[in-house]
Amino acid sequence: MQKVSPFLWFDKQAEEAVKFYTSVFGNSKMGSITKYNDTSAEASGMQPGSVMTASFEIDGYNLTAINGGPVFKINPSVSFFVHSKDEKEIDNLWKKLSEGGKVLMELNKYDWSKKYGWVEDKYGVSWQLMLMENDFKQNIVPSLLFTGESYGKAHEAINYYTSIFKNAKVENVFKYGAGYPPNDPEALMFADFTLEGNLFAAMDGAGEHNFQFNEAISFVVNCEGQDELNYYWDKLSEGGDPKAQMCGWLKDKYGVSWQVVPSVLPKLLSDGKKSQKVMGQLFKMKKLDIEELQRAYDE
Repeated sequence: MQKVSPFLWFDKQAEEAVKFYTSVFGNSKMGSITKYNDTSAEASGMQPGSVMTASFEIDGYNLTAINGGPVFKINPSVSFFVHSKDEKEIDNLWKKLSEGGKVLMELNKYDWSKKYGWVEDKYGVSWQLMLMENDFKQNIVPSLLFTGESYGKAHEAINYYTSIFKNAKVENVFKYGAGYPPNDPEALMFADFTLEGNLFAAMDGAGEHNFQFNEAISFVVNCEGQDELNYYWDKLSEGGDPKAQMCGWLKDKYGVSWQVVPSVLPKLLSDGKKSQKVMGQLFKMKKLDIEELQRAYDE
């Protein structure tokens, strides 16, 4: 199981979006689908029996989508790099992802790549397509853009995250340096780091932006037991927003959202009648209590 995986919030288009992504990207497939039961539907305002979550895999990278209603809207504060050595693949992906979407940076030649483009697809998810000449560790890489109040904190955040996760490493760090916009030599132009074997990227976004981190894209941390769950919850929630803590969700001190959950949770939510009892307990919690969830399942 992928230790840390992105979780994408849609209004009602989760299944549609997942089918689109798995048709666009090679080496991709849909995973399991869960549906709203009476308990979760009542709490969320969704229809019982409608799709709640849909897991999927693109280029060997695991993600999950949820139909959560119009509460949160995806924005470019979290985007996804797509690395490829195949120029035709980049061109094909660009054509499909830009259809009905919004171009943020034209597909073109830049100092950092012979072909690069940034596009927001028709569902609001942002993709940075990059033609690579050298070998790369991961085809799909989530990227965090630190803007507004979080601007200038990308390097600090990377050090913070890599200090929390036990199998973590800062890979490359490139600062803007003197003479480059935004005239802040310590701001990060680009950096990448690994958390539990998965690559992440981060940048400081200078200037005016009408977006910042929100719950629309969060990162799920799958934990093997209560001690590990307690560890990640306590560390990631330190200095964060207490009001954003519910049902295993939290927002850290940089505004990035996480879900700290037991790896057994999908199983506990897979059985119709039992899952209603589990969901009832889950909605009462902030930090999840595995024993209580298991007890609700076993009753």
